[in-house]
Parts: sequence; C-alpha cells; structure tokens
Amino acid sequence: MKLIQILKVAAIPVLTVFSFLSTSNTALADYLTSQGAGGKYRYELWSSDDNKDYYLKIWSSEASPGSAPSYSITQHFSSTGDALDYFDCHYGGRANASCQYK
Repeated sequence: MKLIQILKVAAIPVLTVFSFLSTSNTALADYLTSQGAGGKYRYELWSSDDNKDYYLKIWSSEASPGSAPSYSITQHFSSTGDALDYFDCHYGGRANASCQYK
C-alpha cells in the first residue's frame, strides 16, 4: 500500500517536469511565413515565433521537394522585406536599387 502512495506522490512532479519541457520546445518553434521562386532558385521564408527574426532556406529550382536546402542563410533578418530583398539580390536574378547596398 505504501508503494502505491509513493508512486502517486512521485508521479505528479515527474509529469509536471515533462509537461514543462514539452511546452518549452513547442514555444520555440519557427514558422513558415512565405515561399516563392526567382531566377534558378526557390525559397522558404521562416520566422521565429515572436515574429522578430527571419531567415531563408534556399533550394535550386531543380531540387526535389523535401530535399535538404541547397543554401540555408544563417544571417537573420529583422523583417520579411529585408529577407526577400536579400533573396532577390543574391539569388533571384533581380537587380534593383537596393541591391547595391547588400
């Protein structure tokens, strides 16, 4: 009888810890914001869950869906516009006025 009581008392803290750990991992998820293509490449634009940090994953246009990105831009951008300008200037084959500064 005492073993069952000990298990009940021990189960609550253990379950609480597991619940906290799984919640922490979920809260740190990144989200796919948009996707598109330009030039010989396609991209996915990802954002942090607080929408303050963005990054790109870039594939060759010939890469199969589900393959690992050809390029993963580790540079983080402060806005979607900055990230998409970077893609356009370096991969999308577009030359615009903002490209000379990037």
